[in-house]
Amino acid sequence: MPLQEHRAEDGGDGLWAALGGLTTRGRSFLAAGVASAGCSYVLGQAGLLRVGLLLAVLPLVCVLVLHRTRHRVTASRRLSPTRVQATGEARVGLRIDSVSRLPTGLLMLQDRVPYALGPRPRFVLDRIEPGGRREVSYRVRPELRGRYPLGPLQLRLTDPFGMCELTRGFDAHDTLTVTPRVEPLPPLRLGGETSGFGDGRHRSLALAGEDDVIPRGYRHGDDLRRVHWRSTARYGELMVRREEQPQRAHCTVLLDTRAAAFDGFGPDSPFEWAVSGAASTAVHLLERGFSVRLVTDTGSCVPGPDGAGGYAGSSHDSAEAAGLMLDTLALVDHSAGVSLSPAYDVLRGVGEGLLVAFFGELDEEQAMLAARMRRRGGTALAFVLDRASWAGAPGAGAAQRLQLLREAGWTALPVAPGASLPGLWRLAGASGLAATADTAGGRA
Repeated sequence: MPLQEHRAEDGGDGLWAALGGLTTRGRSFLAAGVASAGCSYVLGQAGLLRVGLLLAVLPLVCVLVLHRTRHRVTASRRLSPTRVQATGEARVGLRIDSVSRLPTGLLMLQDRVPYALGPRPRFVLDRIEPGGRREVSYRVRPELRGRYPLGPLQLRLTDPFGMCELTRGFDAHDTLTVTPRVEPLPPLRLGGETSGFGDGRHRSLALAGEDDVIPRGYRHGDDLRRVHWRSTARYGELMVRREEQPQRAHCTVLLDTRAAAFDGFGPDSPFEWAVSGAASTAVHLLERGFSVRLVTDTGSCVPGPDGAGGYAGSSHDSAEAAGLMLDTLALVDHSAGVSLSPAYDVLRGVGEGLLVAFFGELDEEQAMLAARMRRRGGTALAFVLDRASWAGAPGAGAAQRLQLLREAGWTALPVAPGASLPGLWRLAGASGLAATADTAGGRA
């Protein structure tokens, strides 16, 4: 992220506010000067009066000089990168430029950061010469996903004698986006074949035969090697072959966010595991040519550029589509819903394609509803987090819920504490119940 310059805000209190910045040393000098002046009047000592005036005037002069130069310092911040995964590391660079004609005194720099990012970084800078510059940096390592403001920057100025300190705030801040952890998944061949994937799903407008070519008019920039001369002679204008437009494989990633289905908070909670799993799956499939849509239990979707409810990655670069998904998952939170019905209503109109779901606790009613989400002939893969095992208690109903999903054609896998998503993904491929998603995505 480029440097952004911010000038300090004017407190608006003027010189009186600057007087409030007198340090203990400055107040002591001022009090000693007033006392000396008073003693000189009582004792009639003119020399003592001169000493008192010097002691009293010195801190006042420091206040005046510091007040007049308080708006002649600018600050800049560089955040790299602006998006980082949880447990990742971002670097924040701060630059202070002096635009004053006088050297500054000792500078104490403090940047405001949220509590989740650790203690506030503080720096002590030596005096800066006129037109000089100082640069410092610090690192943040967020444990939890989210969007965190950095700043505003606070700068404490002191005069060379330490008589006065002024604190100023800068008017802007930057934002660090912390996305869920993304684990690389193995490029497996998931067993089985369905009508939603395979070579038969990838067609183009230009067919194989020379007589079956559907041409279009020449446009500026078209490759001349694609000119179709037979059609050009027939229509009397330059015609070119259409580019092949393969039909991409589709996938829907369903994330259960019901607060009633998860227990606990923090980076090691089951909900964070599910969010990280949804992020890893979306990125993995986007990299393999899938068009991916993210759906939550509330029925809300992260669409692609083709409109509400569409698929990300259908016309955008996979990196851009992955960024859209990750930015959304960085802010996703528990929902107040208790049913998967809104998600079922959305998925009911979805055609063939791969469905990957991350469920929390499922009772019998919700398990039956989830079982009906799989369309006939489609492929569905479910990761079900067992609340009892995460709480350290035995659970009797989890196996029955999994069996209910499997009887409906799902590849359903239980998720225990500390489970590895790549390991479960590999296990799903070995089960032979899911479609050849990775192979089809690579040919899309």
